[in-house]
Amino acid sequence: MKAILWPALFVVFSLVPGRAVEIQTDLAIPPLSTEGPSPRHRFLETAPEYKGTDVHHQVYLPPDWTPDWKHLKKSWPVVVEYTGNYYPPSGSTGRVEDAALGLGLSGGKAIWIVLPFVSADGTKNELMWWGDEQATVNYAKTNVPRLCETYGGDSERVVLCGFSRGAIAVNYIGLHDDEIARLWSGFMSHDHYDGVRAWPGTTWGAPLESYQEAAGKRLARLQGRPVLISQANETGGTPMIEKYIGPRQRLGKFTYLGFTMRKLFQQIPNNLFQDPHTDRWMMVDSPERQKARTWFTSIPHKP
Repeated sequence: MKAILWPALFVVFSLVPGRAVEIQTDLAIPPLSTEGPSPRHRFLETAPEYKGTDVHHQVYLPPDWTPDWKHLKKSWPVVVEYTGNYYPPSGSTGRVEDAALGLGLSGGKAIWIVLPFVSADGTKNELMWWGDEQATVNYAKTNVPRLCETYGGDSERVVLCGFSRGAIAVNYIGLHDDEIARLWSGFMSHDHYDGVRAWPGTTWGAPLESYQEAAGKRLARLQGRPVLISQANETGGTPMIEKYIGPRQRLGKFTYLGFTMRKLFQQIPNNLFQDPHTDRWMMVDSPERQKARTWFTSIPHKP
């Protein structure tokens, strides 16, 4: 499939074996390129600190990107993304290569970076939860500024987004401390939110009382910046999150986007996704996607 991102409806054929239902989309995830940085392509990179390991991130450059950006004094907004856990029932692989939310949010018009969760041994990307939590935080602190400088990203307009595990990571990792919190101009979470419910079996997400106490400290680092909280009704909707945010409303500029996936899509599973818990709804035109993009384009530079 070609890396087509300009407005033109086409059919994406079945990605789910045995599922023949087709959905039309106006946005395709480009294939990975082995040719390095070029417009409309995405590629994988290994940071210098992780040379010789399998730890890597993904970069996508928009259609109007040029290697002469510095000479031309051009820059682009940046979307940084964290992926969901490896969870076969929903089709989530946990891999940076299989992300979609950030591309859908920007419509392919921003630099899109998908960051890894660094494994505990520092040799690969972690597919379940945080891996080495501090190494994951440090990776963002080092590489987001570096990638902006390398590819012309506007460091004053960097939006952090994530799906599922990544939605929690928007705060859990993205607001981990004051230094990393300063990287972002806005925050978007889809399906889950840091501090709302306990995560039994983890050392960080239970019991709920201590988890929420720590999450509240992270939330305070928003310092009034814009937040979009998106949640499918099949996975709980926004009411529980709104209740949690209620007494903390003053900490950020919160926008809620709740919707029913089975109303947006007549048939699930389909060629794009197999479960309502997915980030790939952003590949298809809808009023909800338009609301998310309007939110994205309205985000000001960091104060």
